[in-house]
Amino acid sequence: MIGMHAVLNGALISAAEATVPVTDRAVQYGFSTYESIRVVGGHPVHLSDHLLRLQKSCEGIGLVHPFSSAQIERWVGALIAADAISDATIRIQLYGGDHPMLFILASAMLTYPEQYYRDGVGATTYRGERLIPSCKTGNLLLNYMALADANRRGNFEALLVDRHGHILEGTRSNFFAFRDGVLYTARDGEVLLGITREQVIRAAAKLSIPVVYEAVQVEDLFAGLYDELFISATSMAAMPLSRVDGMSFLGSYRRTLAIKDLVRSWEMGEGQ
Repeated sequence: MIGMHAVLNGALISAAEATVPVTDRAVQYGFSTYESIRVVGGHPVHLSDHLLRLQKSCEGIGLVHPFSSAQIERWVGALIAADAISDATIRIQLYGGDHPMLFILASAMLTYPEQYYRDGVGATTYRGERLIPSCKTGNLLLNYMALADANRRGNFEALLVDRHGHILEGTRSNFFAFRDGVLYTARDGEVLLGITREQVIRAAAKLSIPVVYEAVQVEDLFAGLYDELFISATSMAAMPLSRVDGMSFLGSYRRTLAIKDLVRSWEMGEGQ
């Protein structure tokens, strides 16, 4: 059953024991990295890619730990077997410091209504830039505040805008926009290198859609220069945006949904 057990530094424990000491300095400072992984039919999707990014995130912030990717992969498998997990979300949370702690937990798979893909979802813009954006760290205060602001205004996501007026990414997603048949997204060094982002770009190539690595200017977005927007993440694949700050971007979302379908099919091992 999902959520019965967890893993701590390789040991299988009850989920109730998966806690951190508030006196630990790494916990107090949020000195941590993490990954969220879809499990489909008992198979962790793109696990090796997630573990490579976890390693790079640790290197990026100087988080030294004794756990190898091979060990973590075995522990993920052990948790899936112990709780007979078929479909779920696995979270790997790694705290640094003098006594590193690596937790692996499972929760129900995050899914969204089909209506979100048919009609699109809303987003707001929020001024702010993540610290060390290419690393997936526990420093999530900006993300929390921006998403809370978006939710208060009845929106699904918040798009982070940097000091130069560039829309970089969402609080939990990568951002893409079509202009004249070309797909635009921020440069690698400016945003989190999303695992699903890589699959989106791969899908675009498969569909003969050119990709330009250039962040969208927020003023150009509201000038109507882009005609189809979407966000991507592990849980959503590619989800269309129908409005940003109240401005409508309505359409068929044909290209977005074609990308989404390809990404999901590859997760199932189809057409690799």
